[in-house]
Amino acid sequence: MSVAVHELLNRDSLDTCSPPGGFPVDPEVLSKFPAGTKILSAVPFGTSAWTITALLEVELPGGFTERYFLKCASEDSGRALMEGEFHAMSALYMAAPDFVPKPHSWGEFRTKKPRTYFFLSQFIEMSDRVPEPNQLCKKLARLHRESVSPTGMFGFHINTCQGRSSQEVGWETSWTLCFTKMLNHVIQLDTETNGYWGEFNQLGRRITSLVIPRLIGALETDGRKIKPCLIHADLWEGNTGTSYETGNIYIFDAASLYAHNEMEIGDWRCPYNKIHNKIYTKTYLRHFGPSEPKEEWDDRNRMYCIYYNVIYSVNHMNQGKAVRQSAYEDMYNLIDKYAPFADREGPPRLSTDEKVSLSAERDHTAA
Repeated sequence: MSVAVHELLNRDSLDTCSPPGGFPVDPEVLSKFPAGTKILSAVPFGTSAWTITALLEVELPGGFTERYFLKCASEDSGRALMEGEFHAMSALYMAAPDFVPKPHSWGEFRTKKPRTYFFLSQFIEMSDRVPEPNQLCKKLARLHRESVSPTGMFGFHINTCQGRSSQEVGWETSWTLCFTKMLNHVIQLDTETNGYWGEFNQLGRRITSLVIPRLIGALETDGRKIKPCLIHADLWEGNTGTSYETGNIYIFDAASLYAHNEMEIGDWRCPYNKIHNKIYTKTYLRHFGPSEPKEEWDDRNRMYCIYYNVIYSVNHMNQGKAVRQSAYEDMYNLIDKYAPFADREGPPRLSTDEKVSLSAERDHTAA
């Protein structure tokens, strides 16, 4: 996807207009605005592994000017990414309009080689500094607490994407079933992307068949219930920004679904995020305390981290080995506690050398 879409900037086409700024604009993009709108400039803006992006300045009928952020991706995976992001950001905007740039539209280019899709949203000039913990976590907790699933179920009406990878988030009445399906899906994607690892798959089967029903299932047994909360689902510092004008924190590049709220911050346990700093998790928990049983909160957090590590491995093949090993270690820790193998039944543990290498890789990535 990333190679094909970047070729759009390297060729001329009769189907595109070329306003000042050097970014060719497909006429379908202009069609999303009122008749008579003019594109004053289109400038490449930002960097992305999976998409190309631009800042558009348009003149609307009546002479008003506005700025929009344009994101483009190609082929079937590009459609899933752009359509999913539009619907995810729209749901977030409806729930918390002061927390996300306003989504505008999505569509398909008239230019067909390659087939390319786009997403338009409000442009807000933002700093990319690490977000201030209290404002971020206060807004996030409010989003989780006040959002309402339109079906009363867990999941989403369309599959959303993390990076280039589509998630399996169809509606389920049970969070246990929904999360099991999601984890099985990314483990399969990891096998397809990074190759078969029998021991890893053996742990994955035990996690989904025995540990999740016990650990995640405890949230929905003995009279307990959890609310399906709208989560961003890919929330690291690179998907946040702080407005230069107002100081407000915004989130974007969403992979949303209605989930257990604690899944959101499982990503913050992963060492490749700067939000890995424990101040963010501690601050969030002050605004939205752990679900019952509270004593199992850290184990649930580890479980959700496994999901993010596996999908990260899918999206970043060059770093897949270290991240897979991290998920392997976390799986084994949870299995030891909730569904231990009989003597000599389980796959081998990571060797001492592998653990040392993994620890060094974590330290390097976190830095």
